[in-house]
Amino acid sequence: MASSQKPDQEIAAEFTSYYLQRATTEFAEDLDKVRAADDFKNDALQMLVSALQQGTALFSPEEQRRIVTDAARPESKP
Repeated sequence: MASSQKPDQEIAAEFTSYYLQRATTEFAEDLDKVRAADDFKNDALQMLVSALQQGTALFSPEEQRRIVTDAARPESKP
């Protein structure tokens, strides 16, 4: 099924996964520093992931669909 035919909910899930992968790659050093902090507890990990996921709200469903579709193209992969 082509990305343009996928339901919005499926596109949103794929976009969230893509967004989190990119964010954790881009902010890897900063995230490592946060996780290594003395006051970072295991239960804070879910809060950190949730905070990162909130960034997806900045993108409209149309933008999410376009990004997911572009990311699926072989020539757009790094």
